Amino acid sequence: MPVPGAGLTYSAADAERRRGVRRMKTLATGLLLAVAVVYGLAKWAGAAGAGGWTAYVAAAAEAGMVGALADWFAVTALFRHPMGLPVPHTAIIPTKKDQLGQSLGEFVGENFLSGDVVRLRLRAVGIGTRLGAWLSRPEHADRVTAELATALRGALTVLRDTDVQAVVGEAITRRADAVELAPGAGALLEKVVADGGHRRVVDLVCVRAHDWLVTHQDSVMEAVAGGAPGWTPRFVDRKVGERVYRELLRFVTEMRDMPGHPARGAVDRFLSDFASDLRSDADTRARVERLKSELLARGEVQDVIASVWSSVRAMIVAAAEDEHSELRRRTRASVLSLGTRMTDDARLRAKIDGWLEDAAVYVVTTYRDEITALITDTVASWDAEHTTRKIEAHIGRDLQFIRINGTVVGALAGLLIFTASRLLGA
Repeated sequence: MPVPGAGLTYSAADAERRRGVRRMKTLATGLLLAVAVVYGLAKWAGAAGAGGWTAYVAAAAEAGMVGALADWFAVTALFRHPMGLPVPHTAIIPTKKDQLGQSLGEFVGENFLSGDVVRLRLRAVGIGTRLGAWLSRPEHADRVTAELATALRGALTVLRDTDVQAVVGEAITRRADAVELAPGAGALLEKVVADGGHRRVVDLVCVRAHDWLVTHQDSVMEAVAGGAPGWTPRFVDRKVGERVYRELLRFVTEMRDMPGHPARGAVDRFLSDFASDLRSDADTRARVERLKSELLARGEVQDVIASVWSSVRAMIVAAAEDEHSELRRRTRASVLSLGTRMTDDARLRAKIDGWLEDAAVYVVTTYRDEITALITDTVASWDAEHTTRKIEAHIGRDLQFIRINGTVVGALAGLLIFTASRLLGA
């Protein structure tokens, strides 16, 4: 459960650990009481004339009590004032919590976040070899592909369409403004004319124009008659319309059927001259740039540019969600290929290991102060009382063994000292 204002959690496991600590405290205290009882009985038996052995037992029990009390004081002093008395240098953890956090942060920074330690550790691990072997397995490649697809979908979902569309539109517009279109268009048109590529377009236009004239004879004649003066007789307008139509149809038919028709040559010369003007004529180039700017400024064009992101996003999301899409298949194949290459190519493994080492060293050396400050600030934010309870729950059980060992070792030491004293005195 969370500890209010402490930045810590006190879980059910911590509660179980505290119960274990209490059991060990009971055992250690019980052992102290036991040696006290033994001491009292030994003294009573000695006074009653039970024999010299009682002195040895009393000496062992006495030293055991001293050892138990000394270790009880030492263990208790870590977490609180013994018996509530403000003895100097006691309650070390609650009173020195911030200093301990500072020391812990410095220790981690000096011994774990140094460039040499990180580099040596990563080199010993052999990440390139392990990663290559892992990626070369098909089931792992499937997993990596699925995770990448999920990450890609998540990233595209988080991004707001309006923001991305604005960025894409600005980038396209800025790029178009920075590039002059006329010289490139002129060079392309010049090559097309030189290769005769425009002739197929002229052929198509002539065929379509001929077919349209054949189908829409009445429309042509009405257009000619409609443009005639009002005072001319209608039969004259009709005759003129028929003559115009026949001449126009003849011209288009000849142009369609004669590759060497003069009009085709005129088209060739016009396109060649226009290509040259696009490349070298300042006025023509300026007019093209003005036209480009006007087109880009139109709302319809900006809407089309902005809609590019929506189309691309929908396409990528659909490909990422489809397990059989070309994107997923190619990604999986790339992952397998990378794993195989890393397994077989020592130079590639060395490069990858070097990149990872350099990246890790850069992170730990650049952000070492921030990492250690995280440790220091986190410890400083903890509540002293709850921090003490948390630490005691984790290490208190082992500390109670110190009390038990102190009782046993003290008793043995007292027995040895008393025995040595008797022997030397004898």
